[in-house]
Amino acid sequence: MKKLFIAATVEEAKQAASAEFGAPEEEITFRIIEEPKKGLFGKVKGEAKVEAEYEAPIAEEPAPAADSNKAEIAKNYMLNVIRAMGIGNIEINVTDTENGAVFELVSEELEEMIGKKGELLDSLQYLSSLVCNKIDRDYFRISTDCNGFRERRKNQLEELARKIANNVKKNGRTSALEPMNPYERRIIHAAVSEIEGVTSRSTGEEPYRKVIISSTERKPRNNDFHGKGGKRGGNRRDRKPRAHYDITTSFEKDYKRPKPEDTLNAGLYGKIEF
Repeated sequence: MKKLFIAATVEEAKQAASAEFGAPEEEITFRIIEEPKKGLFGKVKGEAKVEAEYEAPIAEEPAPAADSNKAEIAKNYMLNVIRAMGIGNIEINVTDTENGAVFELVSEELEEMIGKKGELLDSLQYLSSLVCNKIDRDYFRISTDCNGFRERRKNQLEELARKIANNVKKNGRTSALEPMNPYERRIIHAAVSEIEGVTSRSTGEEPYRKVIISSTERKPRNNDFHGKGGKRGGNRRDRKPRAHYDITTSFEKDYKRPKPEDTLNAGLYGKIEF
């Protein structure tokens, strides 16, 4: 932008240009067209004419926050994987959380999107977490859901935990569930903690870590003192095996490495120490 400024002095013309352009004088290019002249007896004649040229810098858009970048990377990764599976009618709604985001997958093809016992949701959650967290060391927690599956699964696990706990309380025998991820183990522990007379603990290494439910009031068995040879415990072949309940997924069995979210201490899929 060029403009001619006229003032009593060159300095006043420069000041006028600086005020109009809203920029300091050192950022403006000046060309003096005419300067006032001194006449007889020191009287100043004429005016100062100064051409000023200034180009305002282009405002740069603020760089998106790292978390925004990570959410976008995770979303695009999920969409690419899902489309590669042949599922085209899909939307992903992202809701920010304190240290991550929840990705709600909306689709009419529920079974394909969720997978057996949520294994596809777990896989997308795990893999997209690995992809987006390569940016920096600040961990971005990803949670996936589809048409309210997580809440339904939570209710199913709570019902299972209460059923097993009541059986353990009744017969006094310890029951071991099949391996679960940390989030589902937490649901089991929370449900068992509300029932008196039973307790729960986790045992084993990921991804085979499982929940053990046992009675806090051990009941004597009929063969404890009347087994073969009068020895405590009786014949091992007469003992009933512990009950096992399989609610595991193939995803949990196939991936042996601990999930990244297991290293955190809180929130969805946080690691549980019991």
